[in-house]
Amino acid sequence: EGRLGPGRSRSEAGSEHGGGGQGAGVRGQGGAGLAVRAVLQGQELGERRQGCCGPRGGETGLLWRGGSKGGGRTKGAPPGANGAFSPPQWVASIDLAENEDASVSVVVRATESFPEQAEQVTAEIGKLLGEEKVDAILCVAGGWAGGSAKAKSLYKNCDLMWKQSVWTSTISSHLATKHLKEGGLLTLTGAQAALSGTPGMIGYGMAKGAVHQLCQSLAGTNSGLPSGSAAVAVLPVTLDTPANRKSMPDADFSSWTSLEFIAETFYDWITGKNRPNSGSLIQVITTGGKTELVPAHL
Repeated sequence: EGRLGPGRSRSEAGSEHGGGGQGAGVRGQGGAGLAVRAVLQGQELGERRQGCCGPRGGETGLLWRGGSKGGGRTKGAPPGANGAFSPPQWVASIDLAENEDASVSVVVRATESFPEQAEQVTAEIGKLLGEEKVDAILCVAGGWAGGSAKAKSLYKNCDLMWKQSVWTSTISSHLATKHLKEGGLLTLTGAQAALSGTPGMIGYGMAKGAVHQLCQSLAGTNSGLPSGSAAVAVLPVTLDTPANRKSMPDADFSSWTSLEFIAETFYDWITGKNRPNSGSLIQVITTGGKTELVPAHL
């Protein structure tokens, strides 16, 4: 699962994949969706194999800010560097590893302490952004681990799932209260499977169910989010990534959602096109190569 980041208007995203960094692209040179796609590629949103996830909680986030057309990215420069912002897009990656495709990377220290990780990320993002605001914070963190309540791995897998989904979503939500602009977008990553019982993957279902609840709470009055902003959760099934294809070579790929679709959807929402109401849980359902966004009604 993955993240997004800032520009003359910006965005931020957090994710928890235990491995590689997130990426970024240039909106003015072929769509901001390219940036989001690169991010999702690194995050492996909708990962279906436990082995693809890191052993500890970890941030994977992007700060995205769109600027005027025609500019280029300034590698390593803060969003306000060199006076008025000119790049079409500035992206900061928040992850356990540096992302060479991003304008700036914030590398998260692996730890077993949630407060320690949360405080590190919050402090470093504060230093990076100062008083500037971002357009969106995209938390596309995630991983998968199975197991019933009887499984020997229950405790370990529940801990892993909580770190990967709840730690990252909570950190992203807090960052949104500090750095998201008014009218901005926060996305979290839930799971379509967690809309009902998940007896064969207890930890996964609990963690994603918590993300759904968090999203709905953020839509309420006095949640702390900026005025006019929206918190929306995407609920994918499986995304079409190289890692997923490698781990599930015999699967029906026509039922997997492309990263291009997710990327363009995020960009549409960031720019206000077809953005769901705050608190919405949006199922991402692909059948026969055709993807639909279906609101979940609990």
